[in-house]
Amino acid sequence: MSSKSFSKPRMNRLFASSGKCFDVAIDHGFFNEVSFLNGIESMEKAIATVVSAAPDAIQLTVGQAEILQRIAGKQKPSLVLRTDVANVYGAVLPRFLFSKIVDDAVEQALRLDAACVVVNLLMLPNQPELHHACIENICKLKPVCDRYGMPLMIEPLVMQSNEKKGGYMVDGDLNKILPLVRQARELGADIIKADPCDDASEYHKVIEAAGVPVLPRGGGRAPDREIFERTIELMKQGSSGIVYGRNVIQHPNPKGMTEAFMAIVHKGAGVEEALGIVGQNSPAPKSNREIK
Repeated sequence: MSSKSFSKPRMNRLFASSGKCFDVAIDHGFFNEVSFLNGIESMEKAIATVVSAAPDAIQLTVGQAEILQRIAGKQKPSLVLRTDVANVYGAVLPRFLFSKIVDDAVEQALRLDAACVVVNLLMLPNQPELHHACIENICKLKPVCDRYGMPLMIEPLVMQSNEKKGGYMVDGDLNKILPLVRQARELGADIIKADPCDDASEYHKVIEAAGVPVLPRGGGRAPDREIFERTIELMKQGSSGIVYGRNVIQHPNPKGMTEAFMAIVHKGAGVEEALGIVGQNSPAPKSNREIK
């Protein structure tokens, strides 16, 4: 029996009957950047809020996954386990760059009942050693994932110069994204989490290059209408879902945003419907008497 057959049960947990998946990323605390903690100062509260909106999956680290998995019942979202930590997201790059996977990553994922593991494939300007470290991480993970039937999500990220744009700023050049996505597939990705290109209407080329389910990444915070319009276009281009973090957890209404994205991914909701869902779920404004 092929390794793909062994991983199918976990893939089925991730992708609903619609064949789509919305994975909410709440793994930002792994990367030692204070700005990434906005909205997740309390992980218990952040996870509980997102769980209440019932996404397909939540992306967490080995240190925080137990918060999700101690929730009783069988209806909670699946766990996507982040396996690598890196120090590349600051406004100024440090003297020594690294990307390291946690020890026994797949075994830890199994103990935590994860449905998938995720690892970066970073491409920074003039940093080939970092890219090499990411490839080594993937090469270590892939055979162990196959052995245990654990789906491997690879996250190819083409990033701009930190001095130019600050940390975590992606390069939307399609000609840079395509070869890195293909490299992720060649290295054995079962799922690819990739950035949108500058022109979202060309994202079908990324889907074609991948040849496996592609879940676009959300990136930095964007206005509601903008992120909904982009998500709808990416779904039209053939995406199998999305992996969004900051556009959920840093929003004033993370529950409403989760429900709105679920409606887009699984029901084909339009922009106005999505905006309405967020509005309907927004906390009631305080009266003047309550504001202090």
